[in-house]
Amino acid sequence: MTAPANAKNPYYTTYGGHPPQTDLLTDRAIVTEAYTVIPRGVLRDIVTSVFPEWSNTRAWVLNRPVAGGPTTFAQSIVEVGPGGGSTKPEPQQEVSGFIFVVAGELALTIEGEEHLLSEGGFAYLPAGAQWSANNNTAEVATFHWIRKRYEPLEGVAAPGPVVGNEHDIEPGAMPDTDGKWRTTRMLDPDDVAFDFGVNIVTFEPGASIPFAETHVMEHGLYVLEGKAVYRLNDDWVEVEAGDYMALRAFCPQACYAGGPSNFRYLLYKDQNRQIQL
Repeated sequence: MTAPANAKNPYYTTYGGHPPQTDLLTDRAIVTEAYTVIPRGVLRDIVTSVFPEWSNTRAWVLNRPVAGGPTTFAQSIVEVGPGGGSTKPEPQQEVSGFIFVVAGELALTIEGEEHLLSEGGFAYLPAGAQWSANNNTAEVATFHWIRKRYEPLEGVAAPGPVVGNEHDIEPGAMPDTDGKWRTTRMLDPDDVAFDFGVNIVTFEPGASIPFAETHVMEHGLYVLEGKAVYRLNDDWVEVEAGDYMALRAFCPQACYAGGPSNFRYLLYKDQNRQIQL
C-alpha cells in the first residue's frame, strides 16, 4: 500500500517494503533519555500498527508518551488505502488532533462540514469534535496525525476547527537571517486557546540555528525535504527527508542545513500553558 515516489511532491512519503537478508542491520536509529531518532529506513512493513477505528489503513507510530521521552503527544504516519477511512477516528473525547497530508487526497468531514485535503493540507480537530476521514480516490492517502490531550484554560473558549493548506500561508522570516530561515505557522501562536503549535520550518542550504535551543517545549520533528546535521543534546546527527526526531523538554538542539535543496521539517511543540505542579 506504499505510495509511489512523486518528483512533484515536496514531501517524503516512500515507506514500507522489506530489506534483503544480505543487508547489514546497521542504521541511524537512536534512542536516548533526551531524544529519539527514527530514520526512514526503519519504517518497514513489519513495524506498522493497525488502528481498530480505521479500515484499509496502516500506521507507523513515531511517538507516544514514554518515561524519559516526550510525554505531551502522540504522532503517527497514517496510510489510508483506496476506500479506507473511519467514521469515528478519535477514540478519546478529551483529545484534540492535527492532520497534515503529505500524499494523495483525504476527504475530511468536521461537524458536518466537508473538506478535501490535498498535499500540504492540514486540519486542527478540537477535542470532542465529531469528524470522519475517508480516501475516496484510487491512490493511497498519507498524512501525519498528531494527538494531544487538550488542556482547557479558564475563561478562554476552546478553539474551533481550523482547515487550510501550508502553501497558502506566507512564511515568517526569523530575525537577522535574510529570510534563509523561515517558519510557516499553521495555528496562530498568539491565540492562547491552542495548547500546541504545528509549524513548517525551512532552512535554505547553509542556514543554521546558530545557538543550542534549550527550552521547556517538547518537539516532534519530521523531515519533509532535504538533509542537515542536527545537534541533539551533545551529539551531532545526520538527518534526511523521511527521518523523525522526538525531543524531550530541555533537550538542546541546533542544526546546519546541508543542501543542495532546502531543509524543511514539520514541527510539533506544546505551548501556551502554565506548568502544572
